[in-house]
Amino acid sequence: MKLKYLFIVFLSLSCLTVFASCTGKPDAPDPVGGTDGGQPKKEYDVFLLIGQSNMAGRGLMLEGDENVFSENVFLLDDEGRPEAASNPLNKYSTIRKKISYQAINPGFSFSRKVSETTGRKILLVVNARGGSNINEWVPGKETEIENDNGGKVKLCFYDEAVERAQEAMAYGELKAILWHQGESNSSNPDGYLDKLKTIADGLRQELGVRDIPFIAGEIAQWHQNASKFNPVIHEIGETISNSDYVSSEDCTPLKDETDPHFSRDGQILLGERYAEKVLKMCYGK
Repeated sequence: MKLKYLFIVFLSLSCLTVFASCTGKPDAPDPVGGTDGGQPKKEYDVFLLIGQSNMAGRGLMLEGDENVFSENVFLLDDEGRPEAASNPLNKYSTIRKKISYQAINPGFSFSRKVSETTGRKILLVVNARGGSNINEWVPGKETEIENDNGGKVKLCFYDEAVERAQEAMAYGELKAILWHQGESNSSNPDGYLDKLKTIADGLRQELGVRDIPFIAGEIAQWHQNASKFNPVIHEIGETISNSDYVSSEDCTPLKDETDPHFSRDGQILLGERYAEKVLKMCYGK
């Protein structure tokens, strides 16, 4: 009788286990780092890369450029999860232009140098859009853009950056924001830094990261308006706390000096300069 009772209890527990496994929703695993109590492990140093075309990346991709990243470099995918990084890094941007326009950007060499120097896992959040004006990046501004299907959609570039960064912060700590934009505003940069301060301060507050480094880049030095715009960027530290800029000196053009875009080599040099700033401001190196 006792054996029969024990068998019935065992059978009941087994059925409950099977039922739970069939109807319960399993925790979504971190594809590269496992989970900790059902939550993703926070093992990445996260960087948000935003701006216009030179941050989106227009540098010509060579054969083999797709998968040449360190094993410690990851990219936030279109489902908000880390995957092994591959070029073009702006492919998952929620506001980008056509995928065919996306190529090498500064994140390529930036992430490699930071990961190799620190030994840390790097998670890039790249959400740039070519041709965008700073007025399209201020909080609350919606812009109509065309998606890959040819349809029109209104999006707030600022909100998209916040949402994507928040997704990545489930996996690690946001360490810095990298900004490269300005060609669209270069002919009249009056008030540019005030608008940039609104963006930087807003991102810091909404993401709960207080005073993390905010690093901007010069536009191409051959650009017709470089003499107007770049001196403004040089003053960023006087307007935005814990900020700095990187030089575009010696960065080469994609085509010729009528082209505002950096070449592959120019993008690599620019990315290394972003890395040098981050290594100093975030890691004390």
